[in-house]
Amino acid sequence: MLLLALTGSLATGKSTVSALLSQPPYNLPIIDADILAREVVEPGTPGYKKIVNHFASSTPDLLLPSPPERKGRPLNRAALGRRVFGSTHSRQRDRKILNSIVHPAVRYAMARSILYHYLCGYWAVVLDIPLLYDSRLDIFAPVVLMVAANSHVQMSRLRLRDPHLSEDEARNRVASQGGVDEKVARTEARGKGRGYVVWNNGSREELEAKIREVIREVERGRRGVWRWAFLVLMPLAVLWAGWEVGKGWWGRRQWAAEMKEKDE
Repeated sequence: MLLLALTGSLATGKSTVSALLSQPPYNLPIIDADILAREVVEPGTPGYKKIVNHFASSTPDLLLPSPPERKGRPLNRAALGRRVFGSTHSRQRDRKILNSIVHPAVRYAMARSILYHYLCGYWAVVLDIPLLYDSRLDIFAPVVLMVAANSHVQMSRLRLRDPHLSEDEARNRVASQGGVDEKVARTEARGKGRGYVVWNNGSREELEAKIREVIREVERGRRGVWRWAFLVLMPLAVLWAGWEVGKGWWGRRQWAAEMKEKDE
């Protein structure tokens, strides 16, 4: 089974692409890292307890009132966002702490979902991961699809989607996910057949056409006999997965070496 990682920064259209891939003619299962990230910090979970223990004392409005139908007080995501989004040293430090709590729990939940869809016989599954490179999950995906947009398009879409955000808050949220240019470069560096960049600065129809072409290319040679061979012969699937992870690890290492060489 192919793991197709879908990534992109805020307001680039990644969610639109995710919705497209979940519908006909693709009908691919979507494992959404954002949804899992919410589930693993629900009241009563280990992740919830760690966040409360670390942030509650310095964030008075961290918890919302407990609704009648739920147990425990849910996290106030807006307050937590104000605490960790931004470019100051303290906010970057807090964001790293938050990620160190959420990311491992999301990885475990993701692995369980991947196994389930593998046993169901799907030829591919989409891993919707906004912070794919930051979370270092890119090595597990043989194919990465990056949805990109120009910065002014991002800001315009984000302010339209979330009108309650001030211009500075919107800019901080965009900046917190890293620059689009670097993600584009890393995706393109994966090489032909392993990294696809789709620019979404135009209409939905243009986006749909680009996605159609990408999936058509990805499908070539990845369906049919190999799909059933991997399903029936699990050791073969494990060996193939290990080979793909190795290629992903080597690609990341080469990228790091190139960046180090440029800095010097």
